[in-house]
Amino acid sequence: MQKVGEKLIRRSGFLPLLVLLLLISGSFIPNFFTFQNGMNVLRQTTYLAIITIGEMLVFLVGGFDLAIGAVVALTSIVAALVMTSGISESSLVLTVLGILGGLAVATLVGLVNGLTVAVIRVAPFIVTVATMGISSGLALHLAGGTPVWGLTKPFIAIFGTGSFYGVPNVVLIAVIVSIIMYLLLNMTYLGRYLWAIGGNENSALLSGINTRKYTVLAYTLCGFFSGFTGVLLTARVGAGEPVLGGGLMLQAMAAAVIGGTKVGGGEGNIPGALLGALFITLVGNAMNLANIGSYIQLIVMGCLLMFAIISDRYVRR
Repeated sequence: MQKVGEKLIRRSGFLPLLVLLLLISGSFIPNFFTFQNGMNVLRQTTYLAIITIGEMLVFLVGGFDLAIGAVVALTSIVAALVMTSGISESSLVLTVLGILGGLAVATLVGLVNGLTVAVIRVAPFIVTVATMGISSGLALHLAGGTPVWGLTKPFIAIFGTGSFYGVPNVVLIAVIVSIIMYLLLNMTYLGRYLWAIGGNENSALLSGINTRKYTVLAYTLCGFFSGFTGVLLTARVGAGEPVLGGGLMLQAMAAAVIGGTKVGGGEGNIPGALLGALFITLVGNAMNLANIGSYIQLIVMGCLLMFAIISDRYVRR
C-alpha cells in the first residue's frame, strides 16, 4: 500500500500544493483571480516552461546546467546587437538574423557543455559554472554593461506584444514547443535513450546506446531552449539586457524537480515540467501581489528547491 502511495505522489507531483496555493492566494490576495493577472501568469509561465524543458532534458541524463540564466542574457545581447546593426528598425531580415544569431550562440554554449561533460568527463558543476561565468562576462562586455535599445519592430510586434485571438503569441509558441517535445520523448527512441542513460549509464552503454552522443544532445538542446527563452524575453522587455534571466536558473531547477523530474536522472516528463513551471510562477506572482520584496522571494525560491529535492529523495529511496 505504501508503494502505491509513493507511486501516486511521483505521478501527481506537487499538484495538491498547486491547488492549495491557488486557494490561499485567492482568499487573501484581492486581485489574484482576475483576467489580467491570469494572462500575466500565463505569459510568465511561458518563459519559465520553455527553459525548464531544457533543464529537464539535462536532468534526465543525470546532469544539470547552471549556465542557463547567463545564456539567456548572452542570447539577448547577441540578438539585440545583430538587430541594431542596420539602419532600418523595420527590417525583417535583421529580425531573422538576430534570432538565429542568438540561438546559435546559445546552442554553441550547450554543445560545449555537453562535449566537456560527456567526452572529456568533467563534472557538470565545474563545466556549467565556468560557462556561466563566460556567458555572463561576454554579455556584459558586448553590451558595455548597459541595455541595447532599438530592436526591430517586427521582432517586438510578433514575439513581444503580438497575440492571436487574444492569446499571446508566446503562449502559443510554448504550447507548440511542449507538444513537439512531448512527442519526441514519448513516441521516439530519444526519450527512451535519455531515460536509460539517466537510469544507469553503464547498462545503457552495454545495450548499445551511444551515451556520449545523447548526453551531448541533451546539453545542446538545453542551450537551445535557454536561447529560445532569451529571444522571447528580449522581445518582451524591448531591449537586449546583459542581466536578463538572472533568477531563471534557480526557478527552472525548482520547477523541474517539483514537476517530478528525478535529481540524478532517469525520470521526468513534459507535463510535470509544465506543472512545475506554473507552480513556481504562481508563487512568484502571489508574492509580487502581496508586495513581498525580491530578496525575500529569492529566499523562498531557494527553500522551495531544497524542499523539492529533499522530498524527491525521501519518496524515491
